[in-house]
Amino acid sequence: MVLNLIPLVIVLSTSLRSPDNNTNPLDLFNEISFTSYRTAFERMHFGSALLNSVVLTAISVLLVVIFAAMASYPMARIRSKWSQFLYLFFLAGLVVPGQMVLIPIVQMINSLGIPSTQYTPILMFVTCSLPFSTFLYTGFIRSGVPEEVEEAAHIDGAGLFRRFWTVVFPLLIPVTVSVIITQGIWIWNDYFFNMTFISKSSQSPLPLAMLGFMGDQQNPTQWNVLFAACMLCALPLLIAFSFLQKYFVGGLTVGSVKG
Repeated sequence: MVLNLIPLVIVLSTSLRSPDNNTNPLDLFNEISFTSYRTAFERMHFGSALLNSVVLTAISVLLVVIFAAMASYPMARIRSKWSQFLYLFFLAGLVVPGQMVLIPIVQMINSLGIPSTQYTPILMFVTCSLPFSTFLYTGFIRSGVPEEVEEAAHIDGAGLFRRFWTVVFPLLIPVTVSVIITQGIWIWNDYFFNMTFISKSSQSPLPLAMLGFMGDQQNPTQWNVLFAACMLCALPLLIAFSFLQKYFVGGLTVGSVKG
């Protein structure tokens, strides 16, 4: 645990220094200055980049939760060869990197005439998140949601759709939080798909906004400003995880008991 915190401490310490005091990164907290944060905040247009990241992540995670939960329910409850085949089909997506299918998807998007906007990466985020999310939901429903609860709702006259959303889905809160955290962190930090589909700087989420801090031979990288930008990007995730962490482990462990 302590070793895992060392990189974070070095980044935090460097971000609190002035540009003239970056010679020794292991000389921790020898200076406290928030100039780097003010510079990073202004250069990356933090407000608009944060809004773009929140919108992208929120829409993507919402769609993943809806699609994965609805797809997992019949696979967990219907005992047949077809449901098992469909479950294995989703699991096969765990071993296929999203980068491998990027070119066919880009060609399909172009052939359909879909414009490349800030919302286009959502297609890739949802596609790449479904296999793992479906795996978690299916395992959780099989081992953590008793069928007797659904049978009681069925006797009371609730239809399939109503049973799922009013009886089953509220019981999926732990695994839903696990899906939100795992996939939300990946989507929030993604650079590859955002770089592929987003071309306008005004539509850039936080990872793309950080690209402007990378230097070259004429303009060396200001590490204190870059690390300050990293801390600003990570801060929303740290706040969200601090509120949701109590559900996280439970959702993962229960969801992995049965597959």
